[in-house]
Amino acid sequence: MPIKVAAIGTGNVGQHALTQLINDPRFELTAVWVSSDSKKGKDAGELAGLDIETGIIATTDLDDVLATEPDCAVYTAMADNRLVEALEDYRRILAAGVNLVGSSAVFLQYPWQTLPENMIAPIADAAASGQASLFIGGIDPGFANDLLPMALAGTCQSIEQIRCMEIINYDTYDSATVMFDVMGFGRPLDETPMLLQPGVLSLAWGSVVRQLAAGLGIELDEVTETHTRTPAPEDFDIASGHIAKGTAAALRFEVRGMKDGKAAVVLEHVTRLRDDLHPEWPQPAQEGGSYRIEITGEPSYALDLCLSSRKGDHNHAGLVATAARVVNAIPEVVAAPPGIRTTLDLPLVTGRGLYAPN
Repeated sequence: MPIKVAAIGTGNVGQHALTQLINDPRFELTAVWVSSDSKKGKDAGELAGLDIETGIIATTDLDDVLATEPDCAVYTAMADNRLVEALEDYRRILAAGVNLVGSSAVFLQYPWQTLPENMIAPIADAAASGQASLFIGGIDPGFANDLLPMALAGTCQSIEQIRCMEIINYDTYDSATVMFDVMGFGRPLDETPMLLQPGVLSLAWGSVVRQLAAGLGIELDEVTETHTRTPAPEDFDIASGHIAKGTAAALRFEVRGMKDGKAAVVLEHVTRLRDDLHPEWPQPAQEGGSYRIEITGEPSYALDLCLSSRKGDHNHAGLVATAARVVNAIPEVVAAPPGIRTTLDLPLVTGRGLYAPN
């Protein structure tokens, strides 16, 4: 019997999640929630960009979604700029007895010691009262810096450091809210965007280094962060809009999990808007971008993960992977004990049922 699933959000990630929920016979779509009146009333097939009608009409009312009694909800709605509202959505969904997978808010990937207890407790209490489970993942934070590095670490005799890197040109990433408001591209360098406010990097990616440390069986002494931004050498345009000369056009940051004065676990992002910016910074393994895992130990590893798609570029592939990571986890999350679930305690998600020869 198919698992009844509702889709919450139809943006850059949500559209791909919705496409899979419609096409994958493991799931039965019960409802779609959207954030804008311009999408309200549209068929799920149209919102997914498919040439079909599903009979599932989009709503802006979460109560309408819960009334369809799904087994699980897929939450891809923007949370970065509406954190309080998103966490309240999670609480309501879980308390209603609906399991939940999602791509945001990313710190719920592994919230312990990253979030204060008074932010975790309402989510955990709602999951307990509703006997429901929550799993947050994606490609980064997610698969590229939880499952893959832990799999490699499982073949080592000793480990000095795990470093996970995203090295990507974001010029084709089409989200003005994320690019300009959250990350601060195209903004003056003396203006501090949301992502670079003190402590925000450690909040967003602290879950990554904390979960990897937990996988290594160590307790970090602290999590630190550092970043560098550089200006555009001239005016140019990207998918999200205009980048003026002198405004932020490249960003490099690290979130470091420290143990005994050494960086045991490091999450690093190298983000450019043009390939020719900062050639001395780490370069991707393929044009446009890639993920890299470096383990220093015995033995040591360097693994490059290159994403591609027949339907778009590396950024498109990353959005599909983010959506598919959480959608494919639905059966395991539904079957899991109630509570906040992580990659450390979920069974391996293998892609069962996805074989589809051309």
